[in-house]
Amino acid sequence: MLDADLKDQLKAYLGHLRQPITLVAALDDGPKSREMLDLLEDVVAASDKVSLSRRADARTPSFAIERETGDASVRFAGLPLGHEFTSLVLALLHVGGHPPKFDAEVLDQVRALEGEFRFETYFSQSCQNCPDVVQALNTMAALNPNITHVAIDGALFQQEVEQRQVMAVPTVLLNGQPFGQGRMSLEQILAKLDTGAAAREAEKIKTKDAFDVLVVGGGPAGAASAIYAARKGIRVGVAAERFGGQVLDTMGIENFISVSHTEGPRLAMALEQHVKDYDVDIMNLQKAVGLVPARTPGGLIEVKLENGASLKSRTVVLATGARWRHINVPGEDEYRNKGVAYCPHCDGPLFKGKRVAVIGGGNSGVEAAIDLAGIVAHVTLIEFDSELRADAVLQRKLASLPNVRIVTSALTTEVHGDGTKVNGLTYKDRNHDQVHRVDLEGVFVQIGLVPNTEWLKDSVALTQRGEIEVDHRGETSLPGVFAAGDATTTPYKQIVIAMGEGSKAALSAFDYLIRLEPAVPEQSAAA
Repeated sequence: MLDADLKDQLKAYLGHLRQPITLVAALDDGPKSREMLDLLEDVVAASDKVSLSRRADARTPSFAIERETGDASVRFAGLPLGHEFTSLVLALLHVGGHPPKFDAEVLDQVRALEGEFRFETYFSQSCQNCPDVVQALNTMAALNPNITHVAIDGALFQQEVEQRQVMAVPTVLLNGQPFGQGRMSLEQILAKLDTGAAAREAEKIKTKDAFDVLVVGGGPAGAASAIYAARKGIRVGVAAERFGGQVLDTMGIENFISVSHTEGPRLAMALEQHVKDYDVDIMNLQKAVGLVPARTPGGLIEVKLENGASLKSRTVVLATGARWRHINVPGEDEYRNKGVAYCPHCDGPLFKGKRVAVIGGGNSGVEAAIDLAGIVAHVTLIEFDSELRADAVLQRKLASLPNVRIVTSALTTEVHGDGTKVNGLTYKDRNHDQVHRVDLEGVFVQIGLVPNTEWLKDSVALTQRGEIEVDHRGETSLPGVFAAGDATTTPYKQIVIAMGEGSKAALSAFDYLIRLEPAVPEQSAAA
């Protein structure tokens, strides 16, 4: 099952096991069971602390990783390969007693959870968002005997997926009820389970001293800003709704100079680790909702957070990035994750053999249609303009596929469904004003990005598109406030450009600081 290199790597990793574990397999005579058995035998051969046994389970093929003491159990229903192979290795290590790499406070919070938590996660091997969720829940199950977790390959258990109407991955159930969809970190899962966590974090934030540079956003621009500011020896903080930003949702990255290929989650992890190499106060899962200018020249700027706390800083770098643009038609919100999707790599396998549409004829839309054509029965690509906007090489590839139909000069007007899932969409022919219906089971929206700047509309100058207006130094319309990345007017929304602009904004903020006249303390001014 595993090649020689993977076997050597696995043997090295399993050398960190601190206590014996058992792989408990539920197998039949099918080909997937034989593949699973081969995989498990490779794992057993890699360490004398791992043994193999069999026990029937409702899901076959599957296997559990169990501790001899019986106080931990993690199960995989399906082969944890592709993006999930790392999840397998980490599960083996954590059930085997190797400590997870999370802050001690977070791990203590997991251990302290009381009650019964039976988690089930539906994943696909091509989903780059799924491993974070699977690994977080596996870690929780390894630490707390009240928590169990089974990761289920939706492509292998399609009948179950259809019965439970799972139409997006990752989808997480808790005690049989919907818990969440999409990427979630361990901290985000804990925040949903431990309802007092947000209030405790808000109280901690309220006690923080003012920063010299506060970066709002944790994507490539925000990470670069934090590093460049920290290297100046000043007090730096980062408040991020999710560290990594949109990079976390990016499958393959092949234009990051000097790195021929990487994946978004891997790059996001490297960004966070690089920032942690410096004395930077990282405040993750913190959504900014308001910006209050300094009351006096050179005074403190205030950033209000959703949890009720506020942060103050002498300068601020706005690097809030962007998110997928929605088509904003009837049915889109109602059927989101019920047939309406935004990540073809993640959710495509759930539509195997079905009919789907892709909205958007740019590079992302055409690439999505090409990828989906290898999985689904038929793809209808719908483009508003009179011609596709994707690169010529992608258009040629798309045109060569027999199960793709291209519709141009078309305005999507509604997504239809039966109350539980998508069953069609309508579009208007812009040349003849005729309305057409397409019967299908999935709609993938790929029409670009919208900046995360709604909370700034009364604070800094924005364009009609919502982008933060910046000059060549990254300065905004507010003194002491700078901006960088996809949320700004800087053209060409690329990772490498965002990093450069983030670095520039931090250097501009430092230059601003060193040229300031000593400010009168705001408390004295108020008095």
